[in-house]
Amino acid sequence: MSAPPPAFGEYVVCLDESGDHGLAAVVPKFPAFVVSACIFRKDLYGSQVVPAFLGLKFRHFGHDMVVLHSRDIRRNSGPFDVLRDAGRKARFLADLDATIAAAPFTVVSAAIDKRRLAHRARQGLDLYDIALRLCMERVDGHLRGLGQADLLTHFVCEARGGREDDSLELSFRRTAGGENRNGRTLRFDIVFADKKANSTGMQIADLVSYPIGRHVLDPGQPNQAYDVVATKFRMDGQGKAEGWGLKLYP
Repeated sequence: MSAPPPAFGEYVVCLDESGDHGLAAVVPKFPAFVVSACIFRKDLYGSQVVPAFLGLKFRHFGHDMVVLHSRDIRRNSGPFDVLRDAGRKARFLADLDATIAAAPFTVVSAAIDKRRLAHRARQGLDLYDIALRLCMERVDGHLRGLGQADLLTHFVCEARGGREDDSLELSFRRTAGGENRNGRTLRFDIVFADKKANSTGMQIADLVSYPIGRHVLDPGQPNQAYDVVATKFRMDGQGKAEGWGLKLYP
């Protein structure tokens, strides 16, 4: 007799990153590495989040095939070359911020400031492994609080191909298998998706990661995108995000 199908959880998690996780060189313009996990309740994801972002794309580009990518938006490259017009870009960014603000989801992010890693401390460090584990531990805490601990939750990650995907999956399965701060098995599974899949959740995870990194590097710099993202962090009972929805390393 075949085994019964697993009981799926009510949430899906989309994961993306900003910055370079390598340590051979620290890029002066952005010496950070950020991994963000966006947690969506599936029914609200389908009924509210996806339609809202489709509407954003139709309003500003006339079609929904545009993949929202933070770096391309900042550089006005690819399909975002139309944003070279300052007025048009300002309207788009304001609409984007409003759409993110209105969307129901929770952010758990791990941010690594490479400048704070002493040269000797860098040896042997896998920043992706560290950031992924920190995110998974906090997603686990969040889902346990929602009564989802015994249900299978999927993490959707961007496929990069070959060795990088294998390394990420190995780190993911080690953490889920018990190599985490609580030493317990996590009911998580991983799914890889090509960026061309045009996943709304993955695009949101990409969009929130860069402003988090900018804030960590320079908290005093005005950062409207971060101000929006900050309202989405997992928080404790007193409204504190650090350590709960935003984990800094080291």
